[in-house]
Amino acid sequence: MAVLVPEPSGFARIFAWRRVRTAFIACFVISIMWLPGWTGQYSMLIGRLLFLATVQLIVFGVIERRPKRLPRWLARWVLQLLAVAFVAPFTVAIAYAITTADDPTPWFRDKERLGGYGMMTFFGVLLSPWIAMSGLYRHVSGEAQRQALAFQLEKSELERQALDSRMRVLQAQVEPHFLFNTLANIRELVDSGSPQASAVLASLIAYLRAAVPRLHDATATFRQELELVRAYLEVMHMRMPDRLQYLFSADDAALDLECPPMALLTLVENAVRHGIDPSEVGGRIEVRVMRRDARVSAQVIDTGVGLRGGSEGLGTGLANLRERLKLAYRDDAQLRLIAVEPHGTCAELDLPARAEAK
Repeated sequence: MAVLVPEPSGFARIFAWRRVRTAFIACFVISIMWLPGWTGQYSMLIGRLLFLATVQLIVFGVIERRPKRLPRWLARWVLQLLAVAFVAPFTVAIAYAITTADDPTPWFRDKERLGGYGMMTFFGVLLSPWIAMSGLYRHVSGEAQRQALAFQLEKSELERQALDSRMRVLQAQVEPHFLFNTLANIRELVDSGSPQASAVLASLIAYLRAAVPRLHDATATFRQELELVRAYLEVMHMRMPDRLQYLFSADDAALDLECPPMALLTLVENAVRHGIDPSEVGGRIEVRVMRRDARVSAQVIDTGVGLRGGSEGLGTGLANLRERLKLAYRDDAQLRLIAVEPHGTCAELDLPARAEAK
């Protein structure tokens, strides 16, 4: 994952390693070129050149930020180059004055030193702007790369936010689907005067207590999903005790793995609504969760009426679940509907085995 490093400021920016390295190399190269005709100590020569380079670095960096506003006709980089060249004669003069302070004869009255001053000033006025220009080029190139990286990071963040928003929309579509269907079942019992209405309502309350706090969770585990499924099937079993049986089977190694919220509940509700309910004799629902190396498989098998007409689009719940899987796992998750003989359907969810994100 790309990380955008904050741009340095103040002295950290002025004396950035790239700039200091470029200035040091330039001073070293010039000193080596000058050395054959130099009669003094080498330390004196390299010291004056480094002093000049340091002052020019400071001027270059200060004008990079000050003044904040310039006339439209004056580009900042032009002002930087002019300033670097402008300070060179004065800086070299100060360097010679400091390094010859103990001599009785002023440096500007010494013909040899005056020639050295002229040569160093020449380097400072003509060569330093070109060196600064190369630094500006690298800075512009680096700034373009930073902007491209920032744009890439912003684009990735916007895509992630869009994905999260889409997932919330799909989740919001799932929530009323389950709640309204369950409430409709309660209403049927109340309208028919069934003595089971109160017990079913109590089971529904238990189901809602388990389900509602998790409706907006971004992630869930198979353990949590199985708790919701059990609460839901208890409600359905009380509504039709003679027509619905259910069974659970789960590997311990799979219980704490990540499961899309409401995924198992979608498959079980679909099995009740499209498999068991239409059957005159009802049937059995078996929920299995198995871990297979780096994959986890969840199956909801019912002995209801089965896939009628070869259709796999049993309600909007499965279409919604397929889209959620596509958004969350791309092509790394599958939802399959398989016919069971002599009648019934197996809805199988195949996912990568992931630990729940903390």
